[in-house]
Amino acid sequence: MELRQLRCFVTVAEESSFRRASERLRIVQPTVTLQIQRLEREVGAALFDRTTRPVSLTGTGLRLLPEARALLAAADRALEIARNEGAGAGKLLRLGTADGLGTRLDSVLAHLAEHWPDLRVELHEAPSWLRLQQVRDRTLDATFVRIYQEHRDLTLSTVWWERLVVVLPAGHAAASRPALRLGELKDLPLRLVSRADNPAFYDLILGFCQAAGFEPLLGKPFTTVQNTLAEIGVGDPTWGIFYEGSVQANPSSLVTYLPAEPPLRARTSLAVRDPNSELSRALLEAARLAAEEHQQNFRNTL
Repeated sequence: MELRQLRCFVTVAEESSFRRASERLRIVQPTVTLQIQRLEREVGAALFDRTTRPVSLTGTGLRLLPEARALLAAADRALEIARNEGAGAGKLLRLGTADGLGTRLDSVLAHLAEHWPDLRVELHEAPSWLRLQQVRDRTLDATFVRIYQEHRDLTLSTVWWERLVVVLPAGHAAASRPALRLGELKDLPLRLVSRADNPAFYDLILGFCQAAGFEPLLGKPFTTVQNTLAEIGVGDPTWGIFYEGSVQANPSSLVTYLPAEPPLRARTSLAVRDPNSELSRALLEAARLAAEEHQQNFRNTL
């Protein structure tokens, strides 16, 4: 019995599909099928009922699945220890990030450096669904994700809440006000990311609008932070809701931003596979300290 056979078995079981398992493992489907067949010959029984769509586990497969997961977890943990403790190798953190984390990310990395002076950090940015998948597949050690998103085999811990702001053209009549109710913008097209690109954020913003008593008039889809801010500033009148950190990281004289009334917030979570590992605990503590520092700095500016 080989680890690659068990990994193929567990992945097919989780995806209920040989095709999706091959995509997740990044190997061709015939190879996945071959590994499963070899494992079944060694076990002496079928592990999947291939007559159903999606494929399902047999009784033998159901009994093997938790044991296979435990073996893979132990093997992955042994490899992680070997990598981290290799002679002169130091520790490596592969961390997924999101646009506009700003000074919070700087603080997280600074606190980690205090705890582990020899820690090497690689930052990776990609769509949130892909970063979550990469943590699950151990391509990343952890990732920050905005808005809580359930994901199998991962633990998500809330590390801070971030304010969302309304962005308007700099010359808009409401630009000088201290705050704005969303319902006042119901007749103005909203610049919003497409649901296919970011379903969690799309649903969050639509939920805010519905709570304010209206269905938003959707304008041109959001592209990038910088380009969308510029287009709100110079194009036909539109508006948007952005993370405050993203706007601050992309300053533009063409727009103004102000808080909504009532305030809008979204949570940022840290997703890890093993919350009890030393690296995960240190990262969560660093994020907690960064959040406290940011909150204190915010109070000092009031």
